[in-house]
Amino acid sequence: QVQLVESGGGLVQTGGSLRLSCAATGQTISVSPMGWFRQAPGKEREFVAAINWNSDSTTYADSVKGRFTISRDNANNTIYLQMNTLKPEDTAVYYCARGGIMRAVSIKSRDYVYWGQGTQVTVSS
Repeated sequence: QVQLVESGGGLVQTGGSLRLSCAATGQTISVSPMGWFRQAPGKEREFVAAINWNSDSTTYADSVKGRFTISRDNANNTIYLQMNTLKPEDTAVYYCARGGIMRAVSIKSRDYVYWGQGTQVTVSS
């Protein structure tokens, strides 16, 4: 079946780093934009980062710009989110998402059609 499976979350200290992975099965992501979103307890899901289908464009939320990097490995049907200089406010469940075929990068969750189950990231102070 079509799945996006996130991994790499965990508990880290403030200032630490994590790399999240999102492996796609039952689908090819090479012609679709990919994004990362997150949802903290009691808050709505928010945009984190996105990468264009041909990897020539990336977009980041202001809150993570300069600290997080999104990348993709189309040969392995996987995208990544490298998170550095983590802060307690980064604590959330992080979700991987796939957009429509050859659609532009979007910060809107409604522009994504497939979602993973999420991976928990907790940053302790």
